[in-house]
Amino acid sequence: MNNKEKIELIKRNTVEVVNEDELNEVLKKSKPVVYCGYEVSGEVHLGHMVTTTKLLDFQKAGFKVKILFADWHTWLNKKGDWDEIHKLEKLWEKAFIGLGLDKAEFVLGSKLQRNMEYIDDVMQIAVKTTINRSLRSMQEVARDIEHAHVSQVIYPFMQIVDIKALKVDVAYSGIEQRKIHGLAREILPKLDYKAPVLVHTPLIPSLQSGEKMSSSKPESLISVRDSEEEIKKKIKKAYCVEGEVADNSILSIAKLIVFPRIKKLDIKRPAKFGGNVSFKSYEELEKAFVDKKLHPMDLKTAVGGHLIKILEPVRKVFS
Repeated sequence: MNNKEKIELIKRNTVEVVNEDELNEVLKKSKPVVYCGYEVSGEVHLGHMVTTTKLLDFQKAGFKVKILFADWHTWLNKKGDWDEIHKLEKLWEKAFIGLGLDKAEFVLGSKLQRNMEYIDDVMQIAVKTTINRSLRSMQEVARDIEHAHVSQVIYPFMQIVDIKALKVDVAYSGIEQRKIHGLAREILPKLDYKAPVLVHTPLIPSLQSGEKMSSSKPESLISVRDSEEEIKKKIKKAYCVEGEVADNSILSIAKLIVFPRIKKLDIKRPAKFGGNVSFKSYEELEKAFVDKKLHPMDLKTAVGGHLIKILEPVRKVFS
């Protein structure tokens, strides 16, 4: 795979890359490093699968993948006590391995962060950053931002130092981390570390209309540990208005999770409803749906079936 092909693979299904010229330079390294950090809260679900799918793309493009289970961040953001967080961390690692990231390096945040050099860097950032700027960077990720605690001001500083401590070339996440990553590009050169390339992917819509997919709302998501029956039930109830793309979680699952793993999506239906049809790309699928040539229930059945197959290795890990 040449650099152009690698870049196209990395850019697939992204919202933005900051910036492509720098990414080209990074790809000249023999083993560049990409990292993605996760608060360890609740179940691993389809939202996390968007990022693990992109990490698999990075892996194919020759990157060393580092996954940070941000236990200290999770606690600072008031999303669990230490016993709960560390119990979940072990479950999350098993789930990520089942999703195909068996070659990744898993790092527990607190083990990386409890040293004097790390703490000194955090303090250096604190001196250089206003409280307002720190809070703005947390707007998309903080719990109860209207009543923010000092811990939620420290949070982005630690995330920025994680990039330096892990020797990262590319910082990758969902688009909700964009403001923190933008601050990292400004601040890290002042700590004698390069500004990382940023890659961001979209957030997958909730299964319920108008909501964000969240571990705190089980009805809004599909867990990677859900049974086949649970997946079918949740897909059947998912918001999916005929001809509409906005807030359509089923189309998003097809685009961000299913199509990166398959060559074509087959839909079986009776002749009176148009007969069987295959789609070789997400764009073809979306057009047929928008043109109302594909019924929501047929779409749900096909996407749900593929999702069940994709999650089979995870079910085996936990069986």
